[in-house]
Amino acid sequence: MDSRSWPGMTIAELITQSARQLEAAGLSFGHGTENAFDEAAWLVLWRLGLPLDTALDDPATNPDSKANQAVSVVQQGEVAILLEARIQTRKPAAYLTQEAWLMGVPFYVDERVIVPRSLIAELLFDESLDCWLCADTRRALDLCTGNGSLAVLAAMVWPELAVDASDLSPDALAVARINVDKHGLHERITLLTSDGLAQVHGPYDLIICNPPYVNARSMAALPAEFKAEPALALDGNRAGSVDGMDFIRTLLAQAPAQMTADGVLVLEIGNERDHFESAFPQLEPIWLATSAGDDQVMLLTREALQ
Repeated sequence: MDSRSWPGMTIAELITQSARQLEAAGLSFGHGTENAFDEAAWLVLWRLGLPLDTALDDPATNPDSKANQAVSVVQQGEVAILLEARIQTRKPAAYLTQEAWLMGVPFYVDERVIVPRSLIAELLFDESLDCWLCADTRRALDLCTGNGSLAVLAAMVWPELAVDASDLSPDALAVARINVDKHGLHERITLLTSDGLAQVHGPYDLIICNPPYVNARSMAALPAEFKAEPALALDGNRAGSVDGMDFIRTLLAQAPAQMTADGVLVLEIGNERDHFESAFPQLEPIWLATSAGDDQVMLLTREALQ
């Protein structure tokens, strides 16, 4: 049943009905939400102009809950149009709202960049990397910055750091500029156009990188939502291999020259650990624990890379 035909619908009922629609459409999630209900809540609250952290207590236990608030037929129609766009285009919800959240921080996004979801963000906030930094740590690089979210988060977490944020894509850097300015960090974050490490200005105490690493078989099998994102930011086979390690091969060869003596590289490789270990059997990275497991993000010292 289309939600526009429910004249007395509450926010809770609208979210539940919307979730059923998204579930029935067979969508793929993973761009800020992991299931149909959470995505429905996101889209409904955004369309109604409510904060995404609006408390939706059970109306049965809290009669004053926002979940009990009535939604007009006009508002239901607006939500229905948004849901239809999500279902028909298969675009990530973040492209429809032009907003994504990482560690509770809002970022502007559009089709020029992938939707930010790097696990490195968790490590910046949970102090996992602090023990690898020292009193002399002053410069960091966010390589493959995309929309600039990791650079912004690093600058927020470590106010003493000067951060360079580089990307090969001028379109991505234009989006990154929006986010750097949005968070008032233009004096501490420098945006650079660079093909990998070729045009950056090291040496750096810390390099963080969520590079293109998806292998060829996985690229071919990506759901439509992921194919809506720029392939340049995902495809790790652009030099002709199939294991997803093309960008990383060049990165690891060039990184020591761009690192200080005590510098570290924090590298995300997602589900590609097997391919990484096959490509670099001599390396012994330090694997860092994240919400997705302890084989998704690694740390490499300059000494280990040499």
